[in-house]
Amino acid sequence: MTNVELIDRSKLPRHIAIIMDGNGRWAKERGKLRVFGHKRGVDSVRDVLEGAVEIGVPFLTLYTFSAENWNRPKLEVAALMELLVSSIGKETKRLMSNGVKLNAIGNLDLLPAKALAHLKQCMEETASNTKCTLTLALSYSSRWEIADAAKKIAQSVQQGLLKADDIDEALFAQHLNSYPLPDPELMIRTSGEQRISNYLLWQLAYAELYFTSKLWPDFRRDDLYAAIVEFQNRERRFGLTSEQLK
Repeated sequence: MTNVELIDRSKLPRHIAIIMDGNGRWAKERGKLRVFGHKRGVDSVRDVLEGAVEIGVPFLTLYTFSAENWNRPKLEVAALMELLVSSIGKETKRLMSNGVKLNAIGNLDLLPAKALAHLKQCMEETASNTKCTLTLALSYSSRWEIADAAKKIAQSVQQGLLKADDIDEALFAQHLNSYPLPDPELMIRTSGEQRISNYLLWQLAYAELYFTSKLWPDFRRDDLYAAIVEFQNRERRFGLTSEQLK
């Protein structure tokens, strides 16, 4: 049986988060510039997204550009921003035809004006789509997100809108940049690296982590399905014992 045939569609992870790693290495192995790997990675995004829609995954979040990525060489950053603009322009019709709503999280104000304008336009055009929500984590840092949530809550307390005793996990989560997205149940990272890299630290508290050595430009929907099969074969206990689950 193929991976997609092995999937129990009644037990799909509701939200899958992916760290798309390995574009630069993929290009370097072929003697090309890093941006070539990023361009090829867009093909992976397209195929994985369509694969997620095909089986009914309602939420997919991609670590597209981290806050730390601003420290990369200026030419690479500029190329990545141009790639973001061109990709959004080319993919909007495909998102519409697949019923995908585009969303974004992160410190978006740091994006170049042209990139931000294209992003907002695509988000507006796809806002009514309901099959899948594709969230791009752009200029994103989970520590920034958590600190920003704490700042917002502190300001509400200072203004008398909240009391300290009102603060609990649910209220804190409501102040995160990602709210109201559900927490990811599965996090996938490509390229063999096995760390979270400042990505959705609060939201991944109970997620299953899946690491693959495959570089992102080589990752396709069948690889996504393999990760889901692995996810469904794991026992998720949430602090309980195996006997309690039975």
